[in-house]
Amino acid sequence: MKPAPFEYFAPEKIDDAVELLARYGEDGKILAGGQSLMPLMNLRLARPQVVIDINRVTALDYIAQGADGVLAIGALTRQRSLEHSAVVKDHNPVLAATMPLIGHFQIRNRGTIGGSLVHADPAAELPAVSLALGAEFVVKSERGERVISAEKFFLGSMTTVIEPTELLTEIRFPRWRPGSGWAVEEVARRRGDFAMVGAVVWLQLDGTGLCEETRVALFGVEDRPVRIVRGEQILLGNRPEADIFAEVAEVVAEQLDPVSDVHASREYRKEVGACLTRRALQTASGKVGKGVDP
Repeated sequence: MKPAPFEYFAPEKIDDAVELLARYGEDGKILAGGQSLMPLMNLRLARPQVVIDINRVTALDYIAQGADGVLAIGALTRQRSLEHSAVVKDHNPVLAATMPLIGHFQIRNRGTIGGSLVHADPAAELPAVSLALGAEFVVKSERGERVISAEKFFLGSMTTVIEPTELLTEIRFPRWRPGSGWAVEEVARRRGDFAMVGAVVWLQLDGTGLCEETRVALFGVEDRPVRIVRGEQILLGNRPEADIFAEVAEVVAEQLDPVSDVHASREYRKEVGACLTRRALQTASGKVGKGVDP
């Protein structure tokens, strides 16, 4: 099929894109990488009256580390650029390790970090990683800018707090600290497919080897990425060991409230979610202080 008729704009500046969003509101749709929007338009599941193509807005394509160690990424930055960035590998190894799991390289050549986050597919990797790492999102409108935490950004399946007149401009990941361990695990039918179940784990140990800060996030299980807060609390103050990991996995199985669909049953997702969490915790504990695997 072909998309329904629409009006097309290709601004070259952020302010011009924001002005178009203010003018057209809910009738407008941002086109970045197009890896999600174009299939929906071709199937006529999405019928925007106006498409605002921001690919010429080069000011949104960058990877930078600030003086405070925060990793700032422009919303238009291609996923492939993140995958091969030395800055990302050095300053956020879990993000670098996640990129090869996203689709196939042809998709990552065009797909953008901002597009994936705004699309908010519950089975996508980047929303879960942003939640696990405590990322922040900068959005801009004619009223000004606001910064939104990952905790508040995702509302449900393909739904975020971004208003129709707002443009995501930047994603900020906190400074990577020594003593961190991490892992990303997922199960998909084929490499490159959306995950049926996935887990992202981040551990911060103190000088004595005890967990002083933890994040456990799962994706592909509910209508948005979810943190397992009770499991994180079990880890705090304990050494990262197998019996603790098993206890966290039990909490995951209890807390998850997945749905059954054509890809997997509710019971499958609960059991596999617990298994992947335990596996990710084991991997993360072995990576404390290390960067990306060779």
